Amino acid sequence: MTNLHTDQAATGTGDRSRPRAVLPALCATQITSWGVIYYAFPVLNPEITAATGWPAGATTAAFSAALLVSAFAGIRVGRILDHRGPRTVMTAGSVLGVLSLLVIAAAPNMAAFTAGWLLAGIAMAATFYQPAFAALTRWWAPEHVRALTIVTLAGGLASTVFAPLTAALADHLTWRATYAVLAGILALITIPAHAFALKAPWPKAPPPPARTGHHADAIARSRPFWMLAAALTLSSFAMYAVVVALVPLLLDRGYTTTQAAWALGLGGAGQTLGRTLYATLARRVGAMPRTTLLIALGGISTATVALVPGPYALLIALSIAAGTVRGNLTLLQATAITDRWGTTHYGRLSGLLGAPTTSAAALAPFAGAALAAPLGGYPTLFLLLAALSLLAAMTALGSTSLRARRSSAQLE
Repeated sequence: MTNLHTDQAATGTGDRSRPRAVLPALCATQITSWGVIYYAFPVLNPEITAATGWPAGATTAAFSAALLVSAFAGIRVGRILDHRGPRTVMTAGSVLGVLSLLVIAAAPNMAAFTAGWLLAGIAMAATFYQPAFAALTRWWAPEHVRALTIVTLAGGLASTVFAPLTAALADHLTWRATYAVLAGILALITIPAHAFALKAPWPKAPPPPARTGHHADAIARSRPFWMLAAALTLSSFAMYAVVVALVPLLLDRGYTTTQAAWALGLGGAGQTLGRTLYATLARRVGAMPRTTLLIALGGISTATVALVPGPYALLIALSIAAGTVRGNLTLLQATAITDRWGTTHYGRLSGLLGAPTTSAAALAPFAGAALAAPLGGYPTLFLLLAALSLLAAMTALGSTSLRARRSSAQLE
């Protein structure tokens, strides 16, 4: 019994390897990091372009560049996480996030504004879901789904809290002062939380599951991995384009900035609702059909928003419903590696998987803004994004090998 407990602690499956401060700390830092670095931008961007005269396409491209930097930085971050743990990475990312926002707030021209966002991209890679998921997967495995759900439940509130807060600050301050205040909030919450709550010893990686027996390189070159990456990339592009385009869609329909911000924020509340349902879905539906189902539902929800112009209460309900699907998709991506290949190489494989998906998320805001006018408006854009989601759902059918499906059936 003693040896079993020791083995569990060494592999991250024992209770002693689960520092109690990690969950509440990551809940607070995910809300704040996502809310300040990501969700504040779609609320502030109309004011930024109006006050500076910079083209909306240029400011959105800077934001997209940050996400692109995050995608490639995430590969290196994943390798570091596997070997050293999250404390140094996430603390440094928080510091860099604060500095990047101050550069953005003080930017005298588009070049400086873009430079600030490039720094923010590195901060995203080091503080957003990927490092948090790696930490929880190693410390909490094999019960990591519960821990991931708790953190993403909190993270889903980021837009609910910070979209209206950003709009309220912008009503009384300039966009530059608003970003400076948000940078202060980011520093106050995330730097000490990451520095002091993530000090626990980093458990050794467990051996790969017998049903896979693959090295990380072999997995990364396999057809199921690439099919999974393609499906999640298309879905990510559609999902993030919808998030950023929702505010201008509602503004074009005659709603106020505050109303649009609340619609975006309450979509975050829907994400929280959706994540409460994921564990049950994961127990009852296999990895491949679950992936296909959730991505398809994302496309259906996007098409519905495109086709329904109002009233406002109905749009709020649709935003919450779409957020419910997005919440499940976040956990789907968080568990996609462990569902198929275990936790041994989670950081590295999630970094490789995250590179194309985050790149798609990076291009989505810019592509959405660029395509809206040629397509005749945001409703048509949303229909195109819905079609991409359905294509992604079809691609997901090949995301699990026949061998893995037979092994899973035998285990059941």
